[in-house]
Amino acid sequence: MRSFAQRSAEAEWMDADDVSPEVLTGCLADLAKVNTVTLARPPTLAWLAKATRGLAPGSTISVLDVGYGQGDMLRAVHRWATRAGFRPRLTGIDLSPWSAPAAKAATPADMRIDFRTGDVFAFQPDEPLDFVISSLVTHHLPDEMVVRFIDWMEASAQRGWFINDLHRHPLAFYGFTALSTVAGWHPFVRHDGPVSVARAFQRRDWERLLAASAVDRQAVRVDWRFPFRLCVGRVK
Repeated sequence: MRSFAQRSAEAEWMDADDVSPEVLTGCLADLAKVNTVTLARPPTLAWLAKATRGLAPGSTISVLDVGYGQGDMLRAVHRWATRAGFRPRLTGIDLSPWSAPAAKAATPADMRIDFRTGDVFAFQPDEPLDFVISSLVTHHLPDEMVVRFIDWMEASAQRGWFINDLHRHPLAFYGFTALSTVAGWHPFVRHDGPVSVARAFQRRDWERLLAASAVDRQAVRVDWRFPFRLCVGRVK
């Protein structure tokens, strides 16, 4: 019987160095579908709506998405921001050299999203960032890197930051295993989805990681979102 008491260190196939571009591109396409089915985007969009409350219509807002994959979150942010009357200036940074081509191919040219490749800790924005967001990224990181990432976001985002990730729970683990099998998603998705849940977080993990960071814990919210999401946000 699998234990969910601690974060798993089991490797995800998509994190391997020898994954071919064709395989990773197919995996990213199916992950965008997974994000739709599992309601991955609404928590981030709801947080942005709250964080921008009070900004005047027509304001420019800059958002950096860390680990954008196929770019589906940034496309959703662009649609939301446009409907809300903002002028979005959107950038993505992703370690994988195959993410940018996949994201650009899936993104309408008029969205003008800047997809970049590189390490977020070496990222130098062209202009100050209002918001930093990430979705389903932190579970790929060991604890010490999560703490470093929290501190980086706190130092880099002028108006706030938001982490959208999974809640480590047996129902999420076995539920996704069944769903991905029935849906016939990419083999990497069927393998990595449950592993992602096992690598993810419970509330006590976030309490511990935030305590190890330099962020004022009282300024950060940790909220559960349906289905099986634990989101960590800070509005400045």
